[in-house]
Amino acid sequence: MTDTTTEPGPAEEDAPAKKSKLPLILGLVLALAGGGGGFMAVQMGLLGGGEGDSAPDASADAAEAAPDPIAPVAFIPLDPVVIALPGSGGREHLRFSAQLEVPPDQKDAVQSIQPRIIDVLNGYLRAVDLSDLEDPSALMRLRAQMLRRIQVVAGAGRVNDLLIMEFVLN
Repeated sequence: MTDTTTEPGPAEEDAPAKKSKLPLILGLVLALAGGGGGFMAVQMGLLGGGEGDSAPDASADAAEAAPDPIAPVAFIPLDPVVIALPGSGGREHLRFSAQLEVPPDQKDAVQSIQPRIIDVLNGYLRAVDLSDLEDPSALMRLRAQMLRRIQVVAGAGRVNDLLIMEFVLN
């Protein structure tokens, strides 16, 4: 019997190991995704080159930058209110002052019923629990409740907003 061993020949030694095609495929996929994303950005107007972008128009930019005109409004300051808080034994007080935002043509009508508005605010604030006043997020809810009561007293369309100027617990 013959013992033959196969030794690698010179052709097999020089052949490099096969390289993976994964980086090539991954690069191709990323290039296609980048190209598609760039195309979408241009078409949506996020980057220059979309439809109608032949030359920038300075007057169009100025028109877009100009803010809308503010509707005319009038402000009516309300007298400050100091309220002894319930459950505190008269030791804690709330100092409250506000202004009403009204249409200019309704200013005189709302000023004529200002004592009613102060009465409604005074009654509401006396009924609010001290724990509700101490909650930082409660101010928005209290403001909405007071505005609704003022709008009921003043009538529809006469009071746009309630602006709280001072809300201090002593």
